[in-house]
Amino acid sequence: MHHLEVNRDHPAERKEGEGPATPSQTRSTLLDRAKRDAAPIYNGFVQNPDRDQKDDRSGPLSAFVRNGDLRGLRTLLLLHSIISSGKGDNGWSTTLPLGAWARALSTTETAEQRSATTAASKILGRLEDRRLIRRARSGHARKVTITLLRPDGSGVDYSRPGDGNKDPFFSLHRRYWDDAWWSKLSLPATAMLLVALHERPGFTLPTEHVPQWYGWSADTAERGFRQLQRHGLLDIDARLKTAPLSPTGQTKENVYTLTNAFGRTRPGSKARGAGQ
Repeated sequence: MHHLEVNRDHPAERKEGEGPATPSQTRSTLLDRAKRDAAPIYNGFVQNPDRDQKDDRSGPLSAFVRNGDLRGLRTLLLLHSIISSGKGDNGWSTTLPLGAWARALSTTETAEQRSATTAASKILGRLEDRRLIRRARSGHARKVTITLLRPDGSGVDYSRPGDGNKDPFFSLHRRYWDDAWWSKLSLPATAMLLVALHERPGFTLPTEHVPQWYGWSADTAERGFRQLQRHGLLDIDARLKTAPLSPTGQTKENVYTLTNAFGRTRPGSKARGAGQ
């Protein structure tokens, strides 16, 4: 009996399928599904709104900075960007196979599948430990449901800022993902981007106050500001200010304003000190 051999290298006989989705395609699909240009982030994530906390006004963001947890911070920002409805059975949540979560979090770019899913689980576990999300597994497909909690670390159920409440918030534009700023900005730059979004355009921030107001070092703040400026995302305007008790009667202060991808204006707004 003669067996017919198929030449797999012949163009007419070779069948080619599409390749697997990339991390970028996975994130874009999730962002498209959310159907919004920007994600609201509660101000309390960056800074405790209780002005009576004079010794430490830092919010949960400080834990990410102090622990060097850039992956965890990116993940939390992504979750707030892709979860846009609270109508599901679990409230403000979304469910994906663990492999899809690993791809969305880009852990597949530096590890094999098993290691990538383990890394994704560890990242989500850190967010759960900080009471910023709730996590549940379901089914044999290793699906994982992630439910947002209030981003102040209280463990309270999430409610969208401005939707039936008066929680102050800022917006993280989708350009953070589409223009790959998530991968270009270091942890200090990402933290100071969130601080700048949290403040009004044209704010001042004496960096010696950063440890008390935000919970990380002045050096970290300065490095973050410099990187944002190098990328053309931040204008730093040095101005002279009257200082009656200084040797010269003047002191210099920097005024910070986001530009380009994250620039925003408020009619009639004036420079103010951060945290005011």
